[in-house]
This record gives sequence, C-alpha cells and structure tokens, in this order.
Amino acid sequence: MVIPYAAGGGPDVVARIIADKITSGWNQNVVFDNRGGGGGVIGASIVAKAAPDGYTILLHTAAYSSMPFFYKNLPYDPVRDLMPVTLVAKNVGYVLIVNPRLPVKTVKEFIALAAAAPGKLNFGSAGVGSVGHLAAELFAYTAKIKMTHVPYTGIPAMISDIIGGQIDLGFPAAPSAMALINAGRVQVLGLSGEKRWANLPNVPTLDEAGVKGYKFLSWYGLWFPVGTSTAYVQRVRNDVAVAVKDPVVRKRLDEQGLDGIGSTPQELARVVNEEWR
Repeated sequence: MVIPYAAGGGPDVVARIIADKITSGWNQNVVFDNRGGGGGVIGASIVAKAAPDGYTILLHTAAYSSMPFFYKNLPYDPVRDLMPVTLVAKNVGYVLIVNPRLPVKTVKEFIALAAAAPGKLNFGSAGVGSVGHLAAELFAYTAKIKMTHVPYTGIPAMISDIIGGQIDLGFPAAPSAMALINAGRVQVLGLSGEKRWANLPNVPTLDEAGVKGYKFLSWYGLWFPVGTSTAYVQRVRNDVAVAVKDPVVRKRLDEQGLDGIGSTPQELARVVNEEWR
C-alpha cells in the first residue's frame, strides 16, 4: 500500500487502521510504502506504473483531484493510469495552528498581523497541491491576506518547524496535532470544517471566527493501477465497506476525526469529477 506522504501523518494512520482490518481474512501482510514528496505525485506515480496484479494499491487524499491543476506535466494520468476502488473516509477538517510565540490569540488577530505585512508569514504543507496547501491558500484568499508557502515532504516535519519557529503556521488534520495542542506546543486558532469537532469543543470553525463562508474538508480514497482485475477491485471495496462499520474501526476513525464511508468505485470517481468541475 503506497502512501504518498511521510509516515506519521493522517494518510499513514488511515492506511494502517483500514489495512489492519481488511487483511485479516486475506492471509497476506500489507507492506506500507511511504513515498512523500510532490504533494502526493511521487507515490501516485509509483502505483500508476505498477503491474496491475492486485498487489499494489494507492491510498491518497483529496489532493488527488488537485494535482492536474498544479503540475503541468504529471508523470501519470489520473484517469487513464489509475482506477478508483473506494472512498474510504471523510474528515472533520483541518486546524489552523501557529507557533505559540506568534503574538496572536484569535483568527482576527492573525489576519490583522498578516495583513500588516503581506507575504511575511510562512505556512507549511505536505507539498504543492496537498490538502494542507489548498486549505491555507483558500484561507488566504477568503481572508484577503498574502502568505508564503513552504512545502515539506510530510506533516510531522512541518509541525516540528512550526514548534521550532522556522515557519509560522500550517493546516494539519485536526487529530494529527491534537497531542501537541493539548501540550501547548502549538497554538490552535480555528478549524476548517463546517462544525466544531467534539474533541476540540472550544475551537471555533474559521467561519465562526470571522472568515465567513470558509470551509475545507477532505477525504481518503484507494486506487489500483488501471488494468487490475475488477474482481480485486470489488473484493477490496467490499472489505473496506465492511471494515468501516466495525465498532473498533469506527472508534479508531472517530479518534482521527473521520467518518468511514466505504463507497463504490463509481462514487469515488464522482467525487473526483465534481472537484475537477
């Protein structure tokens, strides 16, 4: 299972939760291959060029939809080279976290600071076109501010640099920053979702905090190389649909701020097509 981001981030956690359950009846061990870089392009390219024998699968985020708009010459075609398997889960949103030493306590104070020095504040992401990049750019556009993007190969390295003060902010998935928020190592200002998250009840949505109309959610899906047997596609899709209904898996996903889906391949394709439009 290729995960096109560094180990320890949201996609990596989702992959392991799902794989732990769906492989119990396969008599097969899953090897996790974390290939960070390029906002997910490197990992997706590996799967697109893999043999369509059912033994290589991609777990990607909603950034899958954005790649054609950020890279003029993708090393793969997202339609012709990869085939959808299932929409695994949707998340509650991303948290706007900043270095605790940044002189702001609210979203409005942050916007005022950014507006006073256009481009001075730096935000990190897991790469150009990644969900964290898109969340931050949409925030800047909606709030009418300018920030400077610093791409990383994964979320853990980005968060580490926020803590260290090398960059000012980022938009990681809410659960991946939870422990650091509780420990006071990063300061959380808002959530990108459409409603507050039960695990961070005192954190307002960015819409509530004054960035009216702002909402950014994401999802996780699975793809096989084109040419993979439809029997394998259906098998994995069915196993995921069963897995996300399992109480233990549901609890683990909920802890990650996720709702399990287990859709058909056609539904995943529809989600991607809607975002392209």
